[in-house]
Amino acid sequence: MILRSSAASPFGRKVKMTAKYLGVYNALSVETADTTNPEDTLRQQNPLGKIPVLILDDGRKYYDSRVICEFLDSKADGRTLHPTESDARWDALTLQALGDGIVDASILQVYEKRIRPEEKQYQGWLDYQSEKVTRALDALSATPPSLTGDMTIGHFAVACALGYLDLRFEGAWRAKYPALVTWLDAFRDLVPAFDATGPDA
Repeated sequence: MILRSSAASPFGRKVKMTAKYLGVYNALSVETADTTNPEDTLRQQNPLGKIPVLILDDGRKYYDSRVICEFLDSKADGRTLHPTESDARWDALTLQALGDGIVDASILQVYEKRIRPEEKQYQGWLDYQSEKVTRALDALSATPPSLTGDMTIGHFAVACALGYLDLRFEGAWRAKYPALVTWLDAFRDLVPAFDATGPDA
């Protein structure tokens, strides 16, 4: 299978972490995709032009990261990141939505500054997205996800979100949220795939 992604993509990182954790990473061939290049075949593989995309051996294409991670989970033996028991499943998916939402709001801030000329950037929009991240981090810091039980896709999404804040916002969150710094350090010890799939890995 081919995984189209980029080294800096937090959603691609979540997929690669999942694959490593589940023991199916060797079944993937990771290929770089350029979302800004209209000549890249990415736009034929995913009409939205977004990464990651998983291309199966028979040509089927799956996106986004949530779909790909659950698909890989269905192909793995033993470990699972998607609980089947009702309450645990919904808790894991909700935590994933929170982690992914932090990334979504963060990416919109990055694009606003990267794509728009400075005189056209809208501070109100940047503040609106930043406030989403702050509220999410406040909630996570108040009750960090437990690491004493089984890992779930929610844990992976939150870790990738914090990793992206380190990458694109110089880790500014760390000063305000020491409980999450401690949480991420503990997660890294439990899941070596986090460091193995970072942007510099």
